[in-house]
Amino acid sequence: MDLLPASISLLDASVLIVTAGFTSLLTAAMGIGGGVLLLAIMAGIVPAAALIPVHGLVQLGSNGNRAWMTRRHIDRGLLKRFALGALVGALLASLIVVQLPLQWIQFSVAAFILFLVWGPQPGRHSLGAAGQLLAGALTTLVSMFVGATGPLVAGFIHRHDMDKLATTATFASCMSAQHLLKMAVFSAVGFAFWDWLPLVALMILAGVAGSWLGLKLLDRMPAAHFRRVFRWTVTLLALRLLWQASGF
Repeated sequence: MDLLPASISLLDASVLIVTAGFTSLLTAAMGIGGGVLLLAIMAGIVPAAALIPVHGLVQLGSNGNRAWMTRRHIDRGLLKRFALGALVGALLASLIVVQLPLQWIQFSVAAFILFLVWGPQPGRHSLGAAGQLLAGALTTLVSMFVGATGPLVAGFIHRHDMDKLATTATFASCMSAQHLLKMAVFSAVGFAFWDWLPLVALMILAGVAGSWLGLKLLDRMPAAHFRRVFRWTVTLLALRLLWQASGF
């Protein structure tokens, strides 16, 4: 087995590995943003047919490691309900053979993010069990077609007004469940992950180092500052989606 896919040069691989480390640091320190940035950079290097499954595999490693590092802070009840909904979303995605319109998804996701972050805040438990199940199903379904639904999941997590470590831990665990199911769906339809494993393994190792450093920075960040950074980062990512969807 070759160490790199035929379409990836040594320079390309180096850029991807460094980017994986930096974006994991970004997500661990700020709570959100790394997955979208990684997808944007990978889109200029990785072939389109491999982009979403390979990005998902790297994000599974990165988020899974971050969830393990912060496992004591995970809201396990929320995670269980999100994961059950995500299973339903993955099963639905496996039945869809037509590509959903990207522009429609971008507009819808961006609008939903902005509503979750800036809309009325009824209270800490405003999303009940049914809402958490629905969030898992919808975000996982969308993830199969656009890859990085981190901002959407982050907006959902933000609605529960947890502290900074619980936010990061629960977000990482929910994303891990989502990416694991995504890998199962792409494996079932025949994507050859084996060709990408050496490169992905190095990207995940870089992500482990980035997550460790990012969590150190998170621990030093005041909670109020974290919430402001988290909210504005999610908002900027949503506005970026709207810009892309507008075609300018």
